[in-house]
Amino acid sequence: MNKKTQYLLPMIIAAAVAAGVFIGGKLNFSATPEKLFSSNTSKDKLNRLIDYIDYEYVDDVDVDSIVDVTVNNILENLDPHSVYIPSEEEKRVAENMQGDFVGVGIRFDMINDTLTVVRTLEGGPSIAAGIKAGDRILMADNDTLYGKNLRNTQIITRLKGTENTSVKLKIYRKSTDEELFIDLKRAKVPIKSVVAHYMLTDDLGYIKINRFAETTYEEFEEALNNLQAKGARHLALDLRNNPGGILDVTRDIADEFLEDGKLILFTKNKKGEVEKYYATEEGNFESGEVYVLMNEKSASASEIIAGALQDNDKGVIVGRRSFGKGLVQRPMPLGDGSVVRLTISRYYTPTGRSIQRSYKDGNKDYFDEYYDRFKSGELQSMDSIKVADSLKFKTPKGKIVYGGGGIIPDVFVPLTSSPEELSLERGLRTKIVGYIDDFVFNKLETDRAQYADISEEEFMQNFTITDELLKEYTNYLSEMRGQRIYIEKYAPQMKRHIKATYIEQLYGTNGYQQQLNEGDKMIEKVIELHGN
Repeated sequence: MNKKTQYLLPMIIAAAVAAGVFIGGKLNFSATPEKLFSSNTSKDKLNRLIDYIDYEYVDDVDVDSIVDVTVNNILENLDPHSVYIPSEEEKRVAENMQGDFVGVGIRFDMINDTLTVVRTLEGGPSIAAGIKAGDRILMADNDTLYGKNLRNTQIITRLKGTENTSVKLKIYRKSTDEELFIDLKRAKVPIKSVVAHYMLTDDLGYIKINRFAETTYEEFEEALNNLQAKGARHLALDLRNNPGGILDVTRDIADEFLEDGKLILFTKNKKGEVEKYYATEEGNFESGEVYVLMNEKSASASEIIAGALQDNDKGVIVGRRSFGKGLVQRPMPLGDGSVVRLTISRYYTPTGRSIQRSYKDGNKDYFDEYYDRFKSGELQSMDSIKVADSLKFKTPKGKIVYGGGGIIPDVFVPLTSSPEELSLERGLRTKIVGYIDDFVFNKLETDRAQYADISEEEFMQNFTITDELLKEYTNYLSEMRGQRIYIEKYAPQMKRHIKATYIEQLYGTNGYQQQLNEGDKMIEKVIELHGN
């Protein structure tokens, strides 16, 4: 994931959770009854208007854009999570949900107008082909990739392709001052959704999931087995900032923790038809204690897991009230490559509560509630969370839970303990953290060889971000932004981010997340609860 993107605040969150939980991605609608699309006056009116504009209007008009605007306007009058995805975006969205894409397998940046490999991606063909971080890719087949101010989308178009097709790359390797020609076969490259797993204590494991894609359950199962082999009998499941994903995958993961026959959730459509999802006997972690980490950016599928565990008196929900999305979408193709993800049902937790927030005041107010939570003090005090007695439910063991707007945690952890940290969380990070990638890359480029024989564990234990290095970053940041930036009062956070970026570029995302988690208040709370 591009870290410059991950720190953007609510509008990106809104876009991410807009899709939320949806069913499938390979559904066939060819058998849809014709009567569903039968002609009527209202539909004919819209079609005629578009035809009149296309054939008779005095000026040339992009009819496709009119249709796109019309579709979006229609969906805006439904609910915040029914969304239109244009054809040019659908492939990217589908890849993200299926958990892989076909390409060469690199994370890149444009350095001095040259395509530069920041890191080769695990499971991709670039590693086997011998491509290394720091390599400059000058040409792909006959296309020159430097000196043209190419946009990322143009680069991606040249590198992606059909599986098993070949691309000939011309590479300049700065470390050895040589040009290389590499024939590489494009292949599937995993897009990991389980971004980290490691041991917090001798018997407490940690897994972070950033979305629920088609491959997430397999990734989760592999991570869980790995932790159990290391002695994990208890688990911290980090679903913070997770906007959701595929319903069936969510059910499979919840099944790992719940005994056979336990209700996970149920859905209800406009006809009142109810579909229930139960746990099976396949669960691999039914006897272990589970701590689910949630925050205000955890939505839909994340809330399904938290609600299923909470309502079955299983585990402990730790953190802050979740986003509050209880609608299920189905992808419906429109025939030209574009798709509507249309809300087809609501989901309910096992006790029967809906966690969907009201959207009666429109989409803008709905997504702006993120800011309202800051203003109300809810993110700093559980007492500020507004609950309605009419939406009170009771678990089998008598615990009181509430519907109507997200999952309220069992154990509350405030967002911040100081105004400075709050400012950092609310947006300052987008101004000062986003440049760390390039800064670290340039530092590594001065002498990558010195890290060649250092293991990730050794690096994490021994590498220190000094005050001098932080000052160097401050100067770099000020130079890039064209103004003096003072970040001294955020020194601990900035040092943690800089070190984490070193780890990611050298070793990958697992250590990156582990480093970012150093001093994390929610994780510290989980360890404290586990020790009591």
